[in-house]
Amino acid sequence: MPGENGKTQSRAELIRQRHRAGSKLAEALSRIFAPLLATPRIVNAILVALCFVLVATALAVWARRQPMVAVGRVMTDTRLVRVKLSLQDLDATKNAQESARQRTARVFAADVSVLQELRASLESLPRTLAKVESLDQVDPKIREQFGLTPDALKAIKAETANGEPTAQWLSMVGEFMSGLRTTPLLDTATWQRASQEGLHSQIRLTFDDPSPEKQTTVTELVARSEIRDIGDEAKVRQTVNMLAREAGFPVAVRPIISERLLHPIKPTFRADQAATALAQEAAASAVKPVIAEIPVGQVIFRREDILTDAQLSLYKAEMAAFARDADKWRVWLRDGAIATVVAGVTLAMIAYAALFAKQMRRSSGRIIGVCALLASSLAVGVIGTALKPELIAVTSVLPTLLVVIVLCVAYDQRVALAFAVLHGLLVCLALSADIGSYVVIFLAVCAAVFMLRDVRDRSAVIRMSVVTGVAVMLATAFVGAIERPLIPQALWEIVSDSLIAGGATVALGGSLLFFLPTIERAFDITTGMTLIELRDPKHPLLRDMQMRAPGTYNHSLSVANITEAAADAIGANSLLAYVGALYHDIGKMNKPEYFVENQGGGPNRHDKLTPAMSLLVVVGHVKDGMEMARAFGLPRTIQHFIESHHGTTLVEFFYHRARKRALDQAGREGNDLQDVHVPDEIEYRYPGPRPQTREAAILMVADAVESAARALSDPTPARLEALVQAIANKRLMDGQFEDCEITMRDLSRICESISRTLVGMHHSRIDYPEPESPPVEPKTGSIRV
Repeated sequence: MPGENGKTQSRAELIRQRHRAGSKLAEALSRIFAPLLATPRIVNAILVALCFVLVATALAVWARRQPMVAVGRVMTDTRLVRVKLSLQDLDATKNAQESARQRTARVFAADVSVLQELRASLESLPRTLAKVESLDQVDPKIREQFGLTPDALKAIKAETANGEPTAQWLSMVGEFMSGLRTTPLLDTATWQRASQEGLHSQIRLTFDDPSPEKQTTVTELVARSEIRDIGDEAKVRQTVNMLAREAGFPVAVRPIISERLLHPIKPTFRADQAATALAQEAAASAVKPVIAEIPVGQVIFRREDILTDAQLSLYKAEMAAFARDADKWRVWLRDGAIATVVAGVTLAMIAYAALFAKQMRRSSGRIIGVCALLASSLAVGVIGTALKPELIAVTSVLPTLLVVIVLCVAYDQRVALAFAVLHGLLVCLALSADIGSYVVIFLAVCAAVFMLRDVRDRSAVIRMSVVTGVAVMLATAFVGAIERPLIPQALWEIVSDSLIAGGATVALGGSLLFFLPTIERAFDITTGMTLIELRDPKHPLLRDMQMRAPGTYNHSLSVANITEAAADAIGANSLLAYVGALYHDIGKMNKPEYFVENQGGGPNRHDKLTPAMSLLVVVGHVKDGMEMARAFGLPRTIQHFIESHHGTTLVEFFYHRARKRALDQAGREGNDLQDVHVPDEIEYRYPGPRPQTREAAILMVADAVESAARALSDPTPARLEALVQAIANKRLMDGQFEDCEITMRDLSRICESISRTLVGMHHSRIDYPEPESPPVEPKTGSIRV
């Protein structure tokens, strides 16, 4: 018992230790993740990433359940049946339906007018000849039409009673017409078709009842052998004589019946094509589908096969059957693996953005925009390939190319390369593409990134399009030669795929010229082409500044040159820095006479203002500049130069003047300092913000240095260099560079570049001696003194 109690206490102690360890782990995780989850931007980014994973996974799962092959294309691999399935044999079913059509009786419609005319003519013949005594009294046309002979005339007259046909005659005509109704007389062409087409042994005759109160159609089946060709007169005569004999006509009358039918002879039936087609389709529809049992392991198609409609149908049915009938764990395992890979690729994108894409991670809108771009381009590739599998050489490459082009323009080459490489993995995963397809995507991405260093003019876009198109074309050709079976049709497909893919790539690159403004607005960026347009001196804002504040304009030009050189020195965007410097002081146009560079040596307006009023005027040029920038639609990146070129620095001159006035006032009135308002520094600082980019930080230093250098009486290189170092250190110690990614090495190079540029701008000049004036010769008659 004591031993058991000891074991129980040991287990309880172990449980308590595990509980304490779990609590500590939970506390540690809470300390790590609680601050992150409390940040709205991070929560939004997590939600956007989850949505992207769900969308990308759904697209990939759906795409892998599509055949992605096209009829008439050479297959690159072999596919087998994975689950037993019962499948309709389309060929056998089609053959059975065709057989049913061939065995369906053709439909022939009676020419009622011909039959009625013949019947009326035969029934009225005894009445017509009742009072005739000889053939000479018969109309020649009737005599010829009936082939009347004296014996026939006598026999017909015997069938009259009181000038009317006898009941026996009418009965014989009725029997004859009944036999004629079941012995169709056809024109030669119709008879030829009817005797050759189909496998049917009977034909269907239809008769429209002429009576208006019924308006019905009577049908009757007769043997196919009963049809007669009106072109075969001997056969028709023989048939009519037989029908006349069966109807009971006397021997002398039978030739009359034959002659009447043959002069003139007309078809009594015509082929009813519409009714025949309906009957055939009804017979085909009644055929039950032929079901074939497909065993597991049966080949659907082999490598080098040219895909047929039957193979494609079998492939689609097999994929549907596998999704429906296969063991659920197999389906879920595959889908789960796809989701895991998609999540892994997404995590890689998130990690890269967090480490190297500061501009992206700072804005939830940009994160949403990038995810929307990635998801929509993946959807285009997946849906496009499903609809047109024969264009997979295009639909597998262009979506990722779209991603790399947009991200190159919106961010930089490194971000574009990283995201495009990962996006290519998603495309290949969704389309079940092999390593060769990924090689083509990778080479296309590298070519586009290499050529899109900076979009400063249209020729850069055209060069990128052509070079990337050639790279895609060659990569598609070489990879196709490696991966695909080398048979004649496959070689033709490789050539055509390469040309189409290269042409589509060139077209996509060319479309960038049209969509560039949309990309700039969507991602809030400014391309080199826009910056080139903004640096034009004829821009309305710059023209206004030249006219209204020429001193400020010249100051801006000098600062722009200084800023551009310094940006080049640290590898920043020199064009952006130059354009931002051009516009940074546009707010001074509202009150140009209050800024020293526009006073031209005249009176200083600030001498009549209090320091507080002067502060409002000086600080107000930033606010005025922002309003002008918005009114003229300047890009947000340029607006940042305007709002941040002074950061939160102190307006020192007026600050010190205000303090001096307050202290002097206190001394004159003998008041305690507590009774006089002595301004604090915070009251005389610019509202900010501080520079967010390296280019804006360069402008802050260059702007202050250029203004200070103009005030130097003797701007020697040593004094200029000391001035630059002093101002840069002052801004650094004031915390103005804390919000931008500028390093001490960058700051040192910036100072060196600004010093060199200032020395060139303020270089000393040689004082050349004034030339001596030549002696003036006295005029004639003058007196030399």
